[in-house]
Amino acid sequence: MESQQLVKGQEETIESATETHLSSLSNAACSQLPPLGYHPSLCPAINLPPNNSQQAIILAPVPQSQKVFAVSPPYSFQVPTKKITNPDDIRRFHDSLSGKNFLGFVVALSESIHGHKISDRCHQSQIVNSIVTLLETLLRWVDEIPPVQQSSRYGNYSYRDWHDRMTENAESLMLQFLPDDLRSATLELIPYFTDSFGNSSRIDYGTGHETNFAAWLYCLARLGLLKENDYQAVVSRVFVKYLKLMRKLQTVYCLEPAGSHGVWGLDDYHFLPFIFGSSQLIDHKYMKPKSIHNQDILDNFSHEYLYLSCVSFVKKVKKGLFAEHSPLLDDISGVPTWNKVNSGMLKMYKAEVLEKVPIMQHFLFGGLIKWEG
Repeated sequence: MESQQLVKGQEETIESATETHLSSLSNAACSQLPPLGYHPSLCPAINLPPNNSQQAIILAPVPQSQKVFAVSPPYSFQVPTKKITNPDDIRRFHDSLSGKNFLGFVVALSESIHGHKISDRCHQSQIVNSIVTLLETLLRWVDEIPPVQQSSRYGNYSYRDWHDRMTENAESLMLQFLPDDLRSATLELIPYFTDSFGNSSRIDYGTGHETNFAAWLYCLARLGLLKENDYQAVVSRVFVKYLKLMRKLQTVYCLEPAGSHGVWGLDDYHFLPFIFGSSQLIDHKYMKPKSIHNQDILDNFSHEYLYLSCVSFVKKVKKGLFAEHSPLLDDISGVPTWNKVNSGMLKMYKAEVLEKVPIMQHFLFGGLIKWEG
């Protein structure tokens, strides 16, 4: 009751926002006087890249959820390979059944957590429990492989030892939950899995690696192991555990952000928790996008809502005024509803991650995610 009163109290202080879409804030943002602490060069936060891609995001349709159809025997698993090298390949991927179905899977995960807290009870199958146990094993290995003393601030070399152990044990970890008739699927699953936790050569991590983890989960759905009634637990149990692991890897081994947008991005490393987190808060009675500026709300509710958790983590790892180091998140906080935030996030994910050649050139295609070129 006290928590509800706390949040309700914030609602009275939130100004009524104009009914507009996430992406259309750019014009208004620069027509108003910037708040104290803004650096003038950071004013047009929503005008992200200098290349008209923002207009494309505004006009793009909101991605829709799709049902994932399981493959049937006889199986023909293959080592997945890279196929994307240019913008034409990107268009080919998004026009394909595989491209649409993969994005539809991400949207379905987002919809599954709509209105639910992380701690809410949900269907939790044995496969979900097994994946959580697997991730807990990887977390334990971080404790067993401490960072070494070195002169460089970023890229601790001990991460390579952790990554080597993870790669060497990937097959045995998966065989613990794969049924006998799908044991040969490790041929296809392992590359997505091992690419989900960063790059050991560059000692970095970014949204491309995060997308590989989503692809690995999608492959498990294609195999019929993860079903629609698992999706809420996939987000609230599996993905939350994955996020905990990646934050630990980032902080312990000082991973470099892979392809960071800097102040123009949501976060140096992640995108999906903003999608899932905004879906959680749709139709919340008291919490609004502007509530991220209230530290009491972040302190009391970030353990239950992924979006608040992301904002809280950003504030911990970045120094200075929030409006300066995270102007995009600051602008988004002015959107009137979480539904608009969520739809904008989905369109941004497609445009800023799944349609970027530098990210998607590393994406893999096999028998479960087919290249239809």
